[in-house]
Amino acid sequence: MKDLTPDKASLDPIEIASRDEISALQLERLKWSLNHAYTNVPHYKKAFDAAGVHPDDLHSLSDLSKFPFTVKQDLRDNYPFGMFAVPREQVSRIHASSGTTGQPTVVGYTRNDLDVWGSVVARSLRASGLRPGDLLHNAYGYGLFTGGLGIHLGADKLGLSTVPISGGMTPRQVRLIEDFKPDGITVTPSYALSILDEFNAQGLDPRDCSMKVGIFGAEPWTNAMRREIEDAFDMHAVDIYGLSEIMGPGVANECVETKDGLHIWEDHFYPEVINPETGELVADGEQGELVFTSLTKEAFPIIRYRTRDLTRLLPGTARSMRRMEKITGRSDDMIILRGVNVFPTQIEECLMATAGLAPHFQIELTKPGRMDQLCVLAEVADASVLGDARDAAAKALSDRIKQIIGISVKVQVSDVGGVARSEGKAARIIDKR
Repeated sequence: MKDLTPDKASLDPIEIASRDEISALQLERLKWSLNHAYTNVPHYKKAFDAAGVHPDDLHSLSDLSKFPFTVKQDLRDNYPFGMFAVPREQVSRIHASSGTTGQPTVVGYTRNDLDVWGSVVARSLRASGLRPGDLLHNAYGYGLFTGGLGIHLGADKLGLSTVPISGGMTPRQVRLIEDFKPDGITVTPSYALSILDEFNAQGLDPRDCSMKVGIFGAEPWTNAMRREIEDAFDMHAVDIYGLSEIMGPGVANECVETKDGLHIWEDHFYPEVINPETGELVADGEQGELVFTSLTKEAFPIIRYRTRDLTRLLPGTARSMRRMEKITGRSDDMIILRGVNVFPTQIEECLMATAGLAPHFQIELTKPGRMDQLCVLAEVADASVLGDARDAAAKALSDRIKQIIGISVKVQVSDVGGVARSEGKAARIIDKR
């Protein structure tokens, strides 16, 4: 694989600044962000007042722990624009992601927010080994999902030539990679494996393709998968992290020269790691739940947002900013399926709205090939639901899940009592991957 280590002169000065310089900038920006949220978002004024804290109480970075957390339910309770800190007319773009009830959580960006977003994504793409003038094959989904358009912003900012192919139509993905000869690809890791299978199906050697680096995110992936992708394509594979509530892709990224965890762009996003049970801070190096506070966002400031992602904070290496380890799991029951966040409660609501089926269910996750598959194990409401009626109920549930959640699933309907019962907390997820 080609050495893609960036020239130090191309880096933003803050990327290699001293920790004292980074901390001083964070404190200045954190004071602004807390005041901005408190003054302009009724939810934050109410939450801060209830906790007995005021933005003026922040004198050091450690004082942030006095402030209350923000959770996804807060965003749902303020749907659609209640968490915005600027008039809607000043919001240049709106994105949304699906919540547990099917009601989306809405995020907004001012023109300046979009500029900052483009800058941190550009920084991420550069850290991955791409350079101005390179050609990028962007296979993240475009639309309300922040992936495709977020990457596109950064690609424009860095000066890349972008192929906005989005996801799907795998044979065409391979054809355009072969014809256009991109230098890099942005895509979910599971879909990268599907593209790899298509190369093989077409009798093409993926190691002969032009791509020097793949930038993978939107779902957890292992170092074992990294090795498989790198060996198969003879290219570097690096991790990118983000979530809509904080900004989108580009919150953190691995550096291609080290691949030892994701450097968090701490001049814009302040990280903490807490004990998910107690909410207390844990020391750097200890595993816990990742929490983020935005430092520069205008339209949608976010204070101490509980991501539910489990990781640990580590010292900087290729950059001065701290690293986060690859995400190892979640502190809630969310499933990430092919880049889509899925909660069992979403499945349950679809099930409850489907005639002929009982409320008992389990979710079975398998990986028969390259892609994860989800099967809903359900049962009939009573013994009279037979034959065609049972098939129709299964199809109705599958169609409803596709329409509301946006994923294709299998549905297996058994007789009454066919779904395993639990005497305690329901064992909703059977992970056979």
